[in-house]
Amino acid sequence: MNATTVGVDLAKSRFEVAVADGEFRIQRRARLTRLQFARFFGNHPHSLILMEACGSAHHWARTLQAQGHEVQLLPAQHVRAYVKRNKTDAADAGALIEAARCAEIRPVPVKSIDQQTIQQLHRLRSQCMGTRTARINFLRGCLREFGISVPVGARRGIDAVRQALASADNGLPDLLRPLIEEALAEIACLEQRSAHLERELARLTRADPIVHALMNIPGIGLLTATALRAAIVDIQRFASGRHLASWLGLTAREYSSGEKRRLGRISKRGDVYLRTLLIHGARAVLNASLGAARRGRTLDRLRTWALATEQRCGYNKATVALANKLARIVWATWKYQRPFDGNWTLRTVAA
Repeated sequence: MNATTVGVDLAKSRFEVAVADGEFRIQRRARLTRLQFARFFGNHPHSLILMEACGSAHHWARTLQAQGHEVQLLPAQHVRAYVKRNKTDAADAGALIEAARCAEIRPVPVKSIDQQTIQQLHRLRSQCMGTRTARINFLRGCLREFGISVPVGARRGIDAVRQALASADNGLPDLLRPLIEEALAEIACLEQRSAHLERELARLTRADPIVHALMNIPGIGLLTATALRAAIVDIQRFASGRHLASWLGLTAREYSSGEKRRLGRISKRGDVYLRTLLIHGARAVLNASLGAARRGRTLDRLRTWALATEQRCGYNKATVALANKLARIVWATWKYQRPFDGNWTLRTVAA
């Protein structure tokens, strides 16, 4: 590498910088404030800048790229192995330069402003739904203390709480009734906010052909398609569908040595939110397939495979296996720009 390499340990207000030569030997170190950091690279010759893929990394990557620098965001969990002795900001900056020498560490693509906007909308919606669930669980536990049973399920639970408020002789204290009504109003407000965020996601991705192609896959709706679009960025960085499924933590964890190969549960590495969306979508597809099979309807190859897996391995394992297959279908649909076909085989391409 002929260009100058700079390792940057990001922080809220103080940035540690390590400048190395073409042989990765550190020649200079500096500790800069935010203002000094922006000026430093504004006057610095064009370089390869290395940062961990952490908070504010994509913002600074876009800023430095606009100044003509080449920026690589390295996964933080892989950089950690190169920290020598004690962990300090200077050691972290030096570890980035050491990690850049490893060709097996693949950088994280820099996200655009639109992609980060989509991610933040998803996180806001996730917080709204989490708060809504917490409020419903509180009301369920509160009414149980007075002998009132609330059924499982968000919608059924809210309806049961409203019925309990409408009844005057169920033992619920009058002091709690207005407070429970306020909690129900808060839940309704959270649901409206969540619906608004979903409309914003649909508006932002209305002209995105990849999102629309992914939404044609069973179990992939607006939320899953937009979340995958914002998180993956570039599907070409995955060599196969298995690589994408492994990145999502949907492949088996391996414990192997010598001639003994042991495959355990899924690794659960990667983005928990994406994996959860895919598993929920797979569960919906499996439930619909079970219902269609009971009614005697004809199923495509994908759904037939899902039912056969459910009979062989059980419901939960079949759900995760179907989520793995959906991740592979997402990769093929996105990479080859072809519509979903539930009966697709290699012979389909030959024909």
